[in-house]
Amino acid sequence: MPDFTKGEEKDIRDTIAWAQINGDVLRSLSKPRFAFWALFTFALCLFSIGVACEVYQWRRGLGVANFDNPHVWGLYISTFIFWIGMSHSGTLLSAILHIIHADWRKPIYRFAEAMTTFSLMTAGLFVLIHLGRLWKFYYSLPYPSERMLWPNFQSPLLWDAIAIFTYLTSSILFLYVGAIPDFAICRDNATGWRKHFYSMLSLGWMGTDRQWRSFRVTYLTIACFLIPLAVSVHSIVASDFAMSQQPGWHVTSFPPYFVAGALYSGCAAIITLFIVLRYTFRFEEYMTMPILDKVGRLTFAIAMVWTYLNFVEYASVWYGDDMYAKDLLIQKATGPYSPFWWGMNFCGSVVPLLLLSKSVRGSPTAMMIVSLLLNLGMWLERWMIVAPTFSHGYYPWTMDHDQWPGFVQWGIVLGSFGWFGLLFMLFCKLVPSVSMYEVKEMVYHRTLAQRHAREA
Repeated sequence: MPDFTKGEEKDIRDTIAWAQINGDVLRSLSKPRFAFWALFTFALCLFSIGVACEVYQWRRGLGVANFDNPHVWGLYISTFIFWIGMSHSGTLLSAILHIIHADWRKPIYRFAEAMTTFSLMTAGLFVLIHLGRLWKFYYSLPYPSERMLWPNFQSPLLWDAIAIFTYLTSSILFLYVGAIPDFAICRDNATGWRKHFYSMLSLGWMGTDRQWRSFRVTYLTIACFLIPLAVSVHSIVASDFAMSQQPGWHVTSFPPYFVAGALYSGCAAIITLFIVLRYTFRFEEYMTMPILDKVGRLTFAIAMVWTYLNFVEYASVWYGDDMYAKDLLIQKATGPYSPFWWGMNFCGSVVPLLLLSKSVRGSPTAMMIVSLLLNLGMWLERWMIVAPTFSHGYYPWTMDHDQWPGFVQWGIVLGSFGWFGLLFMLFCKLVPSVSMYEVKEMVYHRTLAQRHAREA
C-alpha cells in the first residue's frame, strides 16, 4: 500500500476511517443480520426441493421429467445456458474494469467474481442431471480403458466440458489471488479456527513492497488471460446450437448473440446481488448509489447490443430463404409458445428502457424489480432457443409437438437457485464480500483528488 503524509491521512480519516472499513467488513463475517439467515433458510428450502426431485428422478428415470422424442432437451439445458451466461459478467467485467482502472468496480468486484464461480458450479450440475445416471459421467473423460472408449473431440459438447472446466479453474484462481491481502487482514483480526483458516489462505502475506509488486503483476496477468477465455467459453456454448442443422439454430450470429446475452444477464444479476448485500450487511457507505447508477448505465448499453443482435437474427430469418426457420419464427410469435416469446422481448428489450430514467437508477427498489425482470427475460430467451425448435423441426412428425416441463424439471430448476444461494451465502460468511484493501485505495485516490481540487 502507498505511504501517506499526515495531511493526507487526516483527509482519509475524515472520509471513511480505515479501521472502520475493516470493522464493517469483518462484522459481516462474524455477526450477520437476521436478513442473512432468512435468505440462507429460503435458499436451503429451494435446494431441498431440488434434491427431492432429483432423487425421485433417479428412482423413476428421466421419463418423470416429461422428456420424449423429439424433446430430448428441456429446462435442464435451458437453465444450463442461463447459468453459463450468469457467470460471464462477474469475472469478465471485473477483469476489463481492472485493466482500464475503473475505481468504482472496487467495492463490488469481489461478489461479482464469486457469482461467476458459483454460477459455473451450478451450470455444471445440469450437464450431469441431464444424463439421468450421474455415475456415467466418467465415460466423457479421456482416460485409457479396456473398452477402448474415447470421447469424440469433434463434439461441441466435449468442447463445453473443456471450456467450462478451464474457465472455472481460472475464475477461482482470479478470485483467490485478489482476496489474499484481505485474507491477511482477516488473519490478523481472527481467533480460534478462523485464524488458522485465514493463515492458510493468506499464504504468509505481510504486505511488503515485493509482495505488492508480484501481486499486481499476477493479478493483471490473470485478468488479461480471462477476457478472451470468457468470450470463447460462451461462443463454444453457442456452437452447440449453431453447428447443428436444426431450424432457428443454424445461425452465424449465435456466438456474439450468446456473449451479449451472457453479459446482459450477468449485469442484471450483479444489480440484484448488489442490492441484497447492500441491505443485508449494511454496506451503504461502500456500495453507493452512484456505483449502482453506473452499473445500471452499463446494463442498459449491453441490453441495447443484445436487442440489436436479436433483431438482426429475426431479420436474417425473415428475409432469408430457409422456409423452415421462417415458419419457426412465425410459430414463436403466434403459436403455443407465443406468450413466452413476447414476454422475452418485452423483458429483454422494453424493460431496460426504464434504466434511462435517473429516478429509476436512483431507487434500489425500482432497480431490484427491473433486474429481476431482466433476468426473467434472459431465462425465457434460453427457453425459447430450446423448446420451439424441437416442437417445429424439419420432419412432419415433429410439427406442433409441444412439450411442457413437469414438476420434476421445475423442482430441480428451483433447487439450482437454492444451491447457488447457499454457496453465495456461505461465501459471504467466510470471505469478505467487499475488498477492504481496494476500498482503501479508492478512498485514498478520492481524497487526493478532493484535496488537489481545494488547492486549485
